[in-house]
Amino acid sequence: MKTVVCFGDSNTYGYEPVTGGRYNAEVRWPCVLQRILGDRYDIIEEGCNGRTTVFEDPNDDWKNGLDYIKGIVCSHRPVDVLVIMLGSNDMKVSYGASCSDIAAGMRAVVKAAVDTLEYKQKYAPEVIIVSPPEITEDVLTGPFAGSFDETSCRKSRELAGFYEEVADELGVRFLNAAEYIRPSQTDGLHLTAAAHEGLAEAVASVIVS
Repeated sequence: MKTVVCFGDSNTYGYEPVTGGRYNAEVRWPCVLQRILGDRYDIIEEGCNGRTTVFEDPNDDWKNGLDYIKGIVCSHRPVDVLVIMLGSNDMKVSYGASCSDIAAGMRAVVKAAVDTLEYKQKYAPEVIIVSPPEITEDVLTGPFAGSFDETSCRKSRELAGFYEEVADELGVRFLNAAEYIRPSQTDGLHLTAAAHEGLAEAVASVIVS
């Protein structure tokens, strides 16, 4: 059996944009991925609302992905596949991060995970960097309007190219989620149930290819 760790933010956690709650396990994309791949794989959910690559949330000190990635991958050893989808929260106005900054954050998270596992389990996992779905203009009139602006939307359309360069540099896999799914019109940020299904299918196709 292969262990697949899905490390991400609220869209991996399963944030439900209409209620603000959490989708049940039948909807969340890592759980759908488990259903698609079957019992030859053990899919681990590691999503946290507000998680960034490397940026510090001034109110919540547990949202910097780089601070947590080493402990998380070690707690699930041996890890065969590591799927990382982060970056949406990095586009918040408060961080003022460029796409280059965000890509550097993703690079740091991937390298920390790979270096740690190469040492602890004596081999590196297969890593899949997932560029998150674009943030749409709906965010400007939704509940997260104060956190994201037009610049955030623009960055979200440009990030995939930067992430693909990081993936090429590090020799890992890459998936642009925006080619397969879009966020809910409710908030322009979080996924619908159908989008969770579509993302799981896309990730599964990379894992088995």
